[in-house]
Amino acid sequence: MIIIGSRIENKRWVMFHCPKCHHAAHARTSRYLTENTKERYHQCQNINCSCTFMTMETIERFIVTPGSIDPAPPHPTVGGQRPLWL
Repeated sequence: MIIIGSRIENKRWVMFHCPKCHHAAHARTSRYLTENTKERYHQCQNINCSCTFMTMETIERFIVTPGSIDPAPPHPTVGGQRPLWL
């Protein structure tokens, strides 16, 4: 089994490639197995291949962790915020 992780380049998700023919593969469905692990099914977009394969996405480590997380204030109620006119 080949486990490939997703990554971000230039603020765009990089698509998985088929492990058989190396063409683009789209994610079809996914589900969380644990809080930090997701199982994802992909299908190759090459009509002559159509390989379906599964990957696991897991959080391995944090690059930066927040000091403290402050909850955001609730959104103003209807009529509690004036419209912005430009």
